[in-house]
Amino acid sequence: MFDSVDRLIAEHRDLARQLSDPAVHADAGRARRVGRRYAELGQVVAAHEAWTAAVADRDDARELAAAPGEDGEAFAAELPALEAALDQAAERLRRVLIPRDPDDGRDVILEVKGGEGGEEAALFAGDLLRMYLRYAESRGWRTEVLSSTPSDLGGVKDAQVAVRGSGTDPSQGVYAALKYEGGVHRVQRVPVTESQGRIHTSAAGVLVLPEVDEPDEVPLDPNEVKVDVFRSSGPGGQSVNTTDSAVRLTHLPTGIVVSMQNEKSQIQNREAAMRVLRSRLLQRRREQQDAQDAAARHAQVRTMDRAERIRTYNFPENRVADHRTGYKAHNLDAVLDGDLSAVIASCTELDEQRRLAALGEEPV
Repeated sequence: MFDSVDRLIAEHRDLARQLSDPAVHADAGRARRVGRRYAELGQVVAAHEAWTAAVADRDDARELAAAPGEDGEAFAAELPALEAALDQAAERLRRVLIPRDPDDGRDVILEVKGGEGGEEAALFAGDLLRMYLRYAESRGWRTEVLSSTPSDLGGVKDAQVAVRGSGTDPSQGVYAALKYEGGVHRVQRVPVTESQGRIHTSAAGVLVLPEVDEPDEVPLDPNEVKVDVFRSSGPGGQSVNTTDSAVRLTHLPTGIVVSMQNEKSQIQNREAAMRVLRSRLLQRRREQQDAQDAAARHAQVRTMDRAERIRTYNFPENRVADHRTGYKAHNLDAVLDGDLSAVIASCTELDEQRRLAALGEEPV
């Protein structure tokens, strides 16, 4: 049943040897990738050891239960509990052997953009941005606002935020959690601009991009990137609106355009734009790979398609509902304050169930 375990255990031992090599740590990107894979396989090793021990306990009890007398009866009485423990250990091992998304351990660049609904959509986009910042804070993640365009009433027309994790365990990675947030988020509430108290529906789009670990992972030919500089159009301030500090990058082969103007320095804006451009190119590459593997794509709950409505936030009922998993709860205020754990857990659980179902009866 677990034919692939020996190969993974051998890989785990090899990674341990690599991590003890100073040459590996001289390359930060390689060390990060090796450490991430080592942590992932560490779960497999631990689950396999637990399963092996459970098999040994069950087999020993079976042998001793065959002995005549009270001792045999005592061990026979223990068998049901040992069989149940073995089943649990086998299920745990099976779950950790489910192929993970290779980007799970990555940091992310999260984009939020107001959709249909004008100023109300921008206010809702601002609510979502604060929700993600507070959720990141609760997880001990670091955040950096790369760009943000405010609206007249204090909302956010669009924003890009880098979110960085603090560990190497892919299952606890930033992308492992936030990848389910990509799509259209719909809000139902009475807008601040509504004078007659009518409930309106508006939306905001969220895009979650795995961030590139090292620049050479997604190489860029300078001849394929058009660079334009222009004057920032944000709120006034020293150097803002007076110098050509804003940067627009256009990747000519794909047509992807990234603009940055938050920083006063053209160099800083260019560096931030390059980070976003590489992440978008990495995501494009992943989408092309998924398109070639329909089974893998179908097994995933997440979507990066802004056109797909994934969740509704209903203020009058204090209700949040995820349309992919069927999750519903009347704690909208807590969710918008960053308590996303239960919502994301419902997506993770459904994703694992689908991946398990996709495995079927094939050897793991």
